[in-house]
Amino acid sequence: MRAILETLMQFDTVSAKPNIALMHYVRDLLEGAGIAVTLIPDPSGQKANLFATLGSQGVPGVMLSGHTDVVPVEGQVWTKPPFALTEADGRFYGRGTTDMKGFCALAIDTMLKAAAGPALKVPLHLALSYDEEIGCMGVRSLVEMLAQAPVKPRFCIVGEPTGMQVATGHKGKVALRATCTGREGHSALAPLALNALHLAADFMAELRAMQARIAATGTRDGDYDVPYTTIHVGKMSGGVQVNIVPNTATLDFEIRSLAEDDPAALIEEMCARAAALVAPLKAEFPEAEITVARLWDYPGLGTPSDAAVVNFVKGLTGANGTMKVAFGTEGGLFSARLGVPTVICGPGSMAQGHKPDEYVTIEQMDRCATMLDALRLRCETGF
Repeated sequence: MRAILETLMQFDTVSAKPNIALMHYVRDLLEGAGIAVTLIPDPSGQKANLFATLGSQGVPGVMLSGHTDVVPVEGQVWTKPPFALTEADGRFYGRGTTDMKGFCALAIDTMLKAAAGPALKVPLHLALSYDEEIGCMGVRSLVEMLAQAPVKPRFCIVGEPTGMQVATGHKGKVALRATCTGREGHSALAPLALNALHLAADFMAELRAMQARIAATGTRDGDYDVPYTTIHVGKMSGGVQVNIVPNTATLDFEIRSLAEDDPAALIEEMCARAAALVAPLKAEFPEAEITVARLWDYPGLGTPSDAAVVNFVKGLTGANGTMKVAFGTEGGLFSARLGVPTVICGPGSMAQGHKPDEYVTIEQMDRCATMLDALRLRCETGF
């Protein structure tokens, strides 16, 4: 496993870059052990998903899922090389060790161990995807492929970092963009123009008012660190230089919603608030407008705590309880689009993810290896 992880770490698979070399490495490793592998390339051929399967055909198996892309390191101060494996102080350091090449290495190693052992009565599947960090975008072609398969996985374990606790849910996400149109002018005559950045700021205030209402009186789920649906503005853009009143500005923002909340209803309210902002301006500035566009989304995950997959994975880990995670995963797509019962369980903590000197402890990796060894033995015996 360590050798596999060391190799995975050497591939700079930041989401903006190709991952095909990493996928070729994994394919060759698995096919060399007699494991059936399918690569699903993107239109450029520079990125791909990978689906591998081992065991009895026509029987629903257990799928291990992970992503191969990582977030950038620019602007971060690292004391260790980000795209290499450093072992120190009982930890594995490097970009993606916890999110989530550590789990990927363990899952690959589990497939290789299974190929070298007795025939599996219940198949093991491995799903590795790209572009998860920018909205679970890459995995969708893999989901489409599985949707056409005659037999779908019985269970799915997404190996995102949970400290090896069994997580049953995460919020859904919708990414949106508000485009604000005003009228340009010379800044010396600014009151005679319509500043699109000011419109954007006014709309942002409406979004903040919605968030305050939701936090105060909205639906709550105490299993989450933030127990309510959130609205967050991440980027505001507009203007050319200071002496020009800008005629266009954009806000990029998101909704992370509880399963009980309807993001479509929230978007409808946002559009109504936008229309109310520009209505009084139309007489003087007929071009005034705020439009809200949906960029992309992924569904939340809400597996019942008494579901068979939950009890199965708890049996592998020895866990008693369950949790929910703040971050999104491809698990929502597997559950919502394919109907595959899914949980999240993997080594490490997201508190170490996306940071300089990212790490996963060796103790967490050992615990995950124990879980996956138990899974392999269960697949050998047919549960």
